[in-house]
Amino acid sequence: MIIGNGLIANSLQHIDSEDYIFFASGVSNSLETRDSEFEREFNLLKDTLKNNSDKKLIYFSTLSVKDQSKQNSHYVLHKLAVEDYIKNNSNNYLILRIGNIVGKGGNPNTLFNYLKSQITNNNTFVVHTHARRLLIDMDDITRFLKINCILPENGIINCAFPYYYDLKEIIGAIEKKTSQKGIYSEIDEGDFYKVDFGENINSFFSGISPEDYLETLTKKYI
Repeated sequence: MIIGNGLIANSLQHIDSEDYIFFASGVSNSLETRDSEFEREFNLLKDTLKNNSDKKLIYFSTLSVKDQSKQNSHYVLHKLAVEDYIKNNSNNYLILRIGNIVGKGGNPNTLFNYLKSQITNNNTFVVHTHARRLLIDMDDITRFLKINCILPENGIINCAFPYYYDLKEIIGAIEKKTSQKGIYSEIDEGDFYKVDFGENINSFFSGISPEDYLETLTKKYI
């Protein structure tokens, strides 16, 4: 059973199963501040758990909960509250904390979509030179779940390609694919958060170089 209709939900269609609840409905804008938007997701989750106690819950959270600069944001506080609720009210769950998703369509404000749009439309933008980001192909999330959602133990998995991309690495790959130069200024700011990746993620991406992974993303989604 899939709950939701966005990028994640649509990408999970071919692994849908009556044995699992893929809860992919939620607040897509990490800058959202309206309580009503977060309450809507929370209430839907509670009802879903109540009515499907015999199924394993797969919930999609965010690696942003590790970002110290966002600890007081509505979005992160909401995700942490939902995670706690699941841990206290479900006997069979898997929480995936997702990095910056790259896929077909989806939120235009995701990092990859934003940079692609700025470059292809010749818009001026600002780059924080110390910023690093973790990327994940939506297709890889689906493939990873196909293998790992049957894991018997309850838990949380940090899910992203285990490499911290410099923003200029991502920009360079997009520039190469589009044959367009980005118009941007640089600011000596930015940070990133360290994430511990488990053996399941490291094994899943074993043998793939950061350069090859980024090139694959640009070939698929530009």
